[in-house]
Amino acid sequence: MDYTKYHERYSRQILFSQIQKQGQKKLSESKVTIIGCGGLGSNTANNLVRAGVGFIRIIDKDKIELSNLQRQQLFDEEDIKKELPKVIAAKNKLNLINPDIEIDAVAGSVNKKNIKKYIKDVDLVLDGTDNFITRFIINNACVENNIPWIFGAVAASYGMVCSIISGLEY
Repeated sequence: MDYTKYHERYSRQILFSQIQKQGQKKLSESKVTIIGCGGLGSNTANNLVRAGVGFIRIIDKDKIELSNLQRQQLFDEEDIKKELPKVIAAKNKLNLINPDIEIDAVAGSVNKKNIKKYIKDVDLVLDGTDNFITRFIINNACVENNIPWIFGAVAASYGMVCSIISGLEY
């Protein structure tokens, strides 16, 4: 790793008193799974790559459609012409933004049978899906494995976010 480039890239975050060098190091060692690469997931992946999160797994089964382009900043019409899955197009763009981040693009769905392999080695799961069945699967697996997860949802002009930290005692 080129440490001069690393320190220059993250210099503004390192100056932030809540992050500093220790926090940036923790970000670079962190592993996150994002389930869903639509409006929430793709923009979250963009921000995490720019922040320097070291490993990001993105899971989505969809291909890019024209209606995605007004709210999903990672994609463009060339991706549609190439008929790329969202996760492959996202990985390509994210690697251009920050080639030092490891990105695992999974073109597929999450279900009860496969979710554990996608979350077993991560520090955080982010839910960017748009359906409750998948959200329940994510919740059950994360709670069972003591992995914190965050879900977000958007409907019309409203949004919400919720963090679930399993095993937290008060």
